[in-house]
Amino acid sequence: MNRPLRIAILVDPFTLHVKGGDHAPELARELLGRGHTVRGFGAPEGVIPRSGSDPSAAPIPEGAGLAGFAPDAIIAYQSLSPAAWLGARVARKRRVPLLLVEVGARSEESWRAHFLRRVGETLWGRFVRHHTSAVVALDPGAQERVLGHGFARERVSLVPPGVDLAAFRPGLASGLVLRHHIRGRVLLYLGWIGPGRGLDTLIHAFAKTVGQSSDWSLVLAGDGPARAELRALVDRLGIASCVHWVGTPRIEEVAGLMGSSTLFAVPGLDRSVRGQHIPKAMACGLPVLCSDKPVLNFLVEPEGSGLLVPGGDLGAWTDALRRAAMSPEVRKRWGRRGRELAEERLAWSHIAKQIEARLVAGAEELSAHAAHAAQRSRA
Repeated sequence: MNRPLRIAILVDPFTLHVKGGDHAPELARELLGRGHTVRGFGAPEGVIPRSGSDPSAAPIPEGAGLAGFAPDAIIAYQSLSPAAWLGARVARKRRVPLLLVEVGARSEESWRAHFLRRVGETLWGRFVRHHTSAVVALDPGAQERVLGHGFARERVSLVPPGVDLAAFRPGLASGLVLRHHIRGRVLLYLGWIGPGRGLDTLIHAFAKTVGQSSDWSLVLAGDGPARAELRALVDRLGIASCVHWVGTPRIEEVAGLMGSSTLFAVPGLDRSVRGQHIPKAMACGLPVLCSDKPVLNFLVEPEGSGLLVPGGDLGAWTDALRRAAMSPEVRKRWGRRGRELAEERLAWSHIAKQIEARLVAGAEELSAHAAHAAQRSRA
């Protein structure tokens, strides 16, 4: 890094908590720790950490506030969002780099989100593309999506989401497990219980293997429209006594739940499954059994941090679960390697360093263009 930057982070207040989750706050915290001056726009007060040297804490209109902050670099979330449009406007005016973070979308995305994306493409998509220095996609699905929006491939890179290695670590215990009287080894699924999640395959594979033993439990943590249908399947297979439905855990309960589990399963089938909990599982030293889908498999090292299994293939999932269950030493090795990968690739310090490098490169590119234009005008 050549010098500290004044970095503005722009989010859409309507989608902050579903599109990006903790990404913007965690990134801001790391950039502050690297010596930059940071201020967030679009989020409620206190959500995005900000520098104490910020000129004013009083509420002011977002456009005026951003201009008054006078950023050297801008980060905006979602490539077709109003935040991206505002970032592009200020980036053009101030001749500073704009970096977009593309989170992607889920299958249950609201009609409002679809509508706003279409509006964004129509009204300001071309303008944003022209004034963007770089795009960071958080998974291959988001990468494909932003390329489909017309961004130049050489400006789009894949940078996985970060994870808090202090909050998510091996050896944690769970009060949730105790309250639900869950015993023995735990095969954990965490997420939406709905179509495209491959849960029927997971349940069948569990019933054919460790579900026949009293020392394994299948924990389904989440809610969704397929819950009643899957409960009926569990009853038909005769494994209800070792299948636990714990609902959606509170955020602060997730690390303990993972720390108390033996295997983490992501049997997703469709493109909407983003595997957002895989980095947390790896940080907790929890081996991962994951569908071999592009949006998921970039996070899992086969035979290193777990196994990649063909999505929806009952035979393959049965074999993978049987193999993992019968090999405690292999599970330990996978867990250790998962933690190592999280420390090497997914620590927020590592993520912030990559984004910082792209901002600096963008600033240098703009400076070089300005110098070249000045030289041509003198000639």
